Formats: sequence, structure tokens, C-alpha cells
Amino acid sequence: MSAIKKQVMTVQDLAGSYAVEGSNQEESGPSYHGILTLSLDENNRIIAQWTIGDHIQNGTGFFKDRILVINFNYESDDHKIYKGVAVYRCISLNTLDGFWSEKYGNPLYLGSERCVRMGGGFLN
Repeated sequence: MSAIKKQVMTVQDLAGSYAVEGSNQEESGPSYHGILTLSLDENNRIIAQWTIGDHIQNGTGFFKDRILVINFNYESDDHKIYKGVAVYRCISLNTLDGFWSEKYGNPLYLGSERCVRMGGGFLN
């Protein structure tokens, strides 16, 4: 019986754009689609930007042991600043599976997201 060697991922492997499908932090409701762009700063910390329709959300985060954590914020249509945290499990080099919560969201639920790398790579 042979052991399957797991591919080691680095923070540099995460850089790129991902197609996002998610659900909000509520019991039910419409799903959303968008793009998540990940890049690195000079200290190899994650810089994240979600584009969901005409809304932009920004975040910063870190990566360890195939887990990506991003603290995010955005300004709503009523000009309030909302903040939260997203946590992703890196299923593969091209797929992130995560959940998120924001300060004023329904505390009984978590939002969810699945992200698949766009362009040029294998899907899974």
C-alpha cells in the first residue's frame, strides 16, 4: 500500500484570481457570484479584494497549513463600514472552500464561499 504525498502549498501559490460562489450569513436567501483576487504584500501577507456585482470588499490575511484567514471590510450603500473574517481551507492549488462572518450579520449563521482559480490552471 503506497502513501499519497500531499502537495505542499506556500502563500505564493495563492496569488491569482478566483471565481467565487457564496451564500450570505442568514437562514436562506440568494447566493452571490463574483471574483476574489489575492496578491501578496512585501511581508508575504495576503491582500484580498472581492468584487461582487458593483461592490468592492478589501481584506488582509495570512496563510498556514493550508488554511487562509482574511480580515475584511467594506462600505455599504448606507455608508457604514462593515467588518468580518473569512476562513478558507485550501482544497487544492486551485480550489478554496470557506466560511465567513461579519460583525452585524446574523450570529446564528455563517456565510459560505467556494472559490475556483480562473484561467490557465486545472480545476481541482
